[in-house]
Amino acid sequence: MCRIFGFRSVMQSGVHRSLVSADNALMQQSCRHPDGWGVAYYVANAPHVIKSASAAVSDHLFRHVSGIVTSETVLAHIRKATQGELSTINTHPFQFGAWVFAHNGNIAGFDGIRDQLVARVPPILRRFILGKTDSEVLFYSILGKMQQRHELHRPGFPLAEVASAVREALVEIESLAGPCHTDNDGPPHETYLTFVLTNGHVMLGHQGGKQLFFSAHKQRCPERETCAFYSGECERPPPPERGFVSHLIFSSEPLHGDNVWIPLCPGDMVGADGRMQMQRFRAGEPVDRRAH
Repeated sequence: MCRIFGFRSVMQSGVHRSLVSADNALMQQSCRHPDGWGVAYYVANAPHVIKSASAAVSDHLFRHVSGIVTSETVLAHIRKATQGELSTINTHPFQFGAWVFAHNGNIAGFDGIRDQLVARVPPILRRFILGKTDSEVLFYSILGKMQQRHELHRPGFPLAEVASAVREALVEIESLAGPCHTDNDGPPHETYLTFVLTNGHVMLGHQGGKQLFFSAHKQRCPERETCAFYSGECERPPPPERGFVSHLIFSSEPLHGDNVWIPLCPGDMVGADGRMQMQRFRAGEPVDRRAH
């Protein structure tokens, strides 16, 4: 299916290595996922989203964009289509206001339940669903649940409230499509709901059957002697439940380099808020919405 890369940090950083030059960078992975690419990055709290229906490996624009992007928050995606034709409008990341979203997976039997899912999205959001993918409907389903909790354009949207809204939206979707398949190599027509969501401040990743790894520290930072933002957290394993981190990175595959990668289990979520307080949300456990 698809591949996702998400980056959130206390400092502006380039992502050229992760997207282009690493041995298994997103551009190399696009040889197996050739149906389009997108990169979202934030400047002055506003997302800039650049997308193409071409394969990243053969698109000079992908290489160019990856070389110039420097931001505290980046979300990138390469597509292997399951629902919807190849077009820019069906290419991830999807955007609404400051929120951007990238999905790796599928909603089983989507054609038969699309109208029911769309009908559950609040009308004020529903009109912005422009493409034919299950991923875009999933995005707006989550936004609809978030809107019931807080103003969507609020920069300090609480991380725990995002996680709670995600859980509620997924229960609704799985009631129609069936539960997420937990085998990463399972049949492609099953339900898989792995994704990363961000508004530039909050970033949350969910493992919904397709593998997702996160990294919040390095074995040894190669810039520890020169980086003004270096701290002990850069080389220390992240807290088991919640605590400060210097960076949080998501990837569908562990990327080669200094970062230590931790796999998420099916149903698990990890996120960071605008103050880089990371929190883990375990499958089957209630979301503590008091932890803002």
